[in-house]
Amino acid sequence: MQPGESYVLGRAADADLVIPWDPLVSKRHAQLVVQGSVLRVQRIAAARNPVFYEGQAVDHCEVPLGRQFVVGTTALRLEETPSEPVLQAPIEERAFNPQQLRRIRYQDPENRLEVLTHLSEVIVGAQSDAELHERLVGLMLRGVVHADAVAVVSSLHGDEVLVRHSERRRETGGALRPSRRLVFEALEHRRGSVLHVWNAEIGQATEPTLGQELDWAFCTPVAGLAEEPSGLYVTGRMGTSYVPGTTLTEGAQLEADVKFTELVAEILGAVLKAQRLERQKAGLRQFFAPPILKALGDDLDTTLLEPCECDVTVIFCDLRGFSQRAEQEAANLIGLLERVSRALGVMTHQILQHGGVTGDFQGDAALGFWGWPFPSSDAAVRACRAALGIRAAFHKAASQKGHPLADFTMGIGIAHGRAVAGKIGTEEQVKVTVFGPVVNLAQRLESMTKLLRAPILLDEAAAAIVRERMSPAEGRLRRIARVLPYGMENPVLVSELLPPLADFPELTDAHLEIFEQGVDHFTAGRWEEAYRALHAMPAADRAQDFLLHQIMQAGRVAPPQWDGIVRLPGK
Repeated sequence: MQPGESYVLGRAADADLVIPWDPLVSKRHAQLVVQGSVLRVQRIAAARNPVFYEGQAVDHCEVPLGRQFVVGTTALRLEETPSEPVLQAPIEERAFNPQQLRRIRYQDPENRLEVLTHLSEVIVGAQSDAELHERLVGLMLRGVVHADAVAVVSSLHGDEVLVRHSERRRETGGALRPSRRLVFEALEHRRGSVLHVWNAEIGQATEPTLGQELDWAFCTPVAGLAEEPSGLYVTGRMGTSYVPGTTLTEGAQLEADVKFTELVAEILGAVLKAQRLERQKAGLRQFFAPPILKALGDDLDTTLLEPCECDVTVIFCDLRGFSQRAEQEAANLIGLLERVSRALGVMTHQILQHGGVTGDFQGDAALGFWGWPFPSSDAAVRACRAALGIRAAFHKAASQKGHPLADFTMGIGIAHGRAVAGKIGTEEQVKVTVFGPVVNLAQRLESMTKLLRAPILLDEAAAAIVRERMSPAEGRLRRIARVLPYGMENPVLVSELLPPLADFPELTDAHLEIFEQGVDHFTAGRWEEAYRALHAMPAADRAQDFLLHQIMQAGRVAPPQWDGIVRLPGK
């Protein structure tokens, strides 16, 4: 109690100093004010029973330090409490191991079971750590009926105790100040429940006072309750009844309380761990396919997610038609954003479905990759399956009148090579990315899809893997040209990925063979032969247009210094 402050004493829950165990105390019984070393007590007019001081019924009195007054059947004494608890060394210190706890029989099992049934709703219903601590302390006071006070405590650097939340049955007892020695012993040293008993004999009965009169306490660690070592601190006084009919008179009762608190701590720790893992998985789920999350394990070994150099296949998928639609739908940008989000969802769905990792969104483009956090010999094949899935989804949308994605198309670049892949961020929010020339190459390939008139392009390394490992029943490849992208030093042999014949009968295998013959002629400088071969392709095939344009510009004759490489004028 602070000097000069006014406190209402009564049985009501909203009283400043609550005495819920005494039926003879009114809901609002008396008003208390500390002035110097004197407590001024004034009975509230609505109180049914008087205040007793020195054996006399009074409406008001002044109680000096060390003297007591009575309300109902409860005697209260004014004492001065030091700013820090001065506790002698415990006359008994006990630590508990699982074998000992198994031999202890629960006291009051019906009440404890009823309390445990509410534990899950206490945990799940808490909207913040502070609310969890408050609700947990209240629940523990219901479950440990011998306790005067319960607190959630943390050990800070082994020399300071932080009380995150505490409650006392007797508000007149003042603020709870846990034993630093006990907290440190339980949370830092033994990392298990520790019981301290100070100066009471079992069976000794005393009345509640306004001072700190607690002679036993135990502390039980709870894993994951806070970043620092934390646990439940439970304390009370031997021989005192806080709940009618529940006086603590023997050590076995305390042992049962410790066992119950251990059970609560075990359940609470397991649920908090599950919640933490679920939050982590929720953050990772947007990046990783379910098989990768499963391989990471329930404990989420995030060391596997640290950045490392590895062989990866990168897919870069860009949405076509976005800029034009943005101009046309300037008055409905929210609607356009929803459509773009849906299109990006198609891309990420296919990436994840085929075991890939999703990286950053770059405007209306999505980045995905394979080969990290686990090596994959068929990374390029999986990337191609995802690309064909994206192409099929957009093709289907285009055939449905009024579909939100009907007027969107896409371009995809796929490249394979060395890169650095890994996570950046915090434990709660993880961002995954991939760095390296192979990422830039995938982006450049995607930009070439416009010029080369082919929706899915691969570099030479990815194409080599796909030719060896991918069945024609899944997808087909054809070489387009060897090109030198603007700003790059090394030319790239570019190939197009096509659906299988069953899904794309417009181009037969014979057509693809003729096309590659034309590419061979083109590369070798035999442009007249190249022209005739490419001119035999179906008119609907747009990829031929790029090579025919090169040939026609030069009058069907290769330049004198022709080296088989098409140098692109810009990005």
